[in-house]
Parts: sequence; C-alpha cells; structure tokens
Amino acid sequence: SRNLDMESIVAEVRAQYEEIASRSRAEAESWYQQKYEEMQLTATKHGDDLKNSKAEISEYNRRIARIHSEMELIKGQFSNHEAQIKEAEERGELAVKDARLRLQELEAALLRAKQDMARQVREYQSLMNIKLALDIEIATYRKLLEGEESRLYTSYQTHYITKPGPLNYDLESSFVGVSSQNATKDIHNTGLVKQEVVVNKGGSSSSLTTVTKSTKTTVVTSEMGKTLVSTGGSVQVMDKSAVKELEDVFN
Repeated sequence: SRNLDMESIVAEVRAQYEEIASRSRAEAESWYQQKYEEMQLTATKHGDDLKNSKAEISEYNRRIARIHSEMELIKGQFSNHEAQIKEAEERGELAVKDARLRLQELEAALLRAKQDMARQVREYQSLMNIKLALDIEIATYRKLLEGEESRLYTSYQTHYITKPGPLNYDLESSFVGVSSQNATKDIHNTGLVKQEVVVNKGGSSSSLTTVTKSTKTTVVTSEMGKTLVSTGGSVQVMDKSAVKELEDVFN
C-alpha cells in the first residue's frame, strides 16, 4: 500500500507539475505573443519612420546635389567676375596712363599756344605802335595840307594865271612826303618840262604830275583832285582844272 501511495503521490505531483508547466507554457506563449505583437507594432512604426527618414535623406541628398551644382556655378561666375575685374583694372590703368599722356600733351600744347599768343601779342603791339606812328604822320601831313589849302589856292590865283614869256625851263624832281618807288616820264616842250611821277603804294598806283620851270615852280596833281604848287619854297593847293589851265597857258 505504501507503493500505491507513492505512485499516487508521484502521479499527483506529476499532474501538478504538468498543470504548472502547462499554465507556464500558456503564460509564456501569451507573453511572447504579446511581445511579438508589440515588436511588430514597433517594427512597423520604426519601418514607417525609416521610410520617412530615407525619404528625408533622399530629399537632403537632392538638395545637397543641387547646392553643389549651384556652388559650382557660383564658383564659375566668381572666376569670370574676377577675370573681368582684373581686365577692367588693366583697362583702367591703361586708360589712366593714356589720359595722363594726353593731359601732358594738352598741357604742352597749351604752353606752346600761350607762348605763341604772347609772341603774337608782342607782334601785334609792335604793329599797332608802327600803325599809330604812321597814323600820326599821316594826320600831320593831312593837317598841314588842309590847313594851307585856302591860302595857297588864293596865292596861285594871284601869281600864276598869266601868259609867260619865253622862259628857259629845266627838269626838277619833285617832293611830296611819300616814301615809295617812283617811275618818271619826261615830256619836253618849248620853254616847259612836264614830269609825270607814278607812285606805287601797297599794290595800288596813284599818278602825280609835275610841271617845272627855271624859277623853281612845281605843280603836283594827285588822284584825289587836289594839286600842290611849289614856287620858290611856297606851296599852293589847286584843283585839276586850275592845273590844266596853267598847262594850257604854258603850252
């Protein structure tokens, strides 16, 4: 009976262990199942996160590639700009050098122009001085001639409108204060010498006619219609008509 008791006890204990093992297995399977499901959920979640991360990484890679290309483009533009800046600086330096040379040339030309202008001013002043002196001389002669016109004309009328007798005339070169080149032509008549003097002044010609006789009487006619008559040191002013009358009397 002791053997039966031992067998029953062993069987009971085995049954208890089997029950405990069965319950433990069920609990373990339930726990593992729960853990598996949780891990599945976690894996699914992390998988979605991974996909999102991969997508973000891909987007970042695309952005990085685009930024790299933009950087390369900017580097190329920067190099071009540096080359253009260097070329512009070189052109600027050349332009500055050319401008300085041009400025020096202009300054030299200005100096030459000033010197030439000063020389021309000096020449102009010299010519003006000469002109002033000539104007004064001309005015002096004009005043002398015009101041004596009335008196000399009256003196001529009282002394020379007469019929001369046989006189011995000689040639006398005449006088009028003109500095010029003279060409003379003599015409010999009985008792009379008529001398024609052509005066060249500045490219124009004026004719002076002189009639002389031994008593030192000289008649000079100008193209201005006035006539100078010199007799023994005195001078008279006549019109051309009076001179013609005097020549007719002599002839």
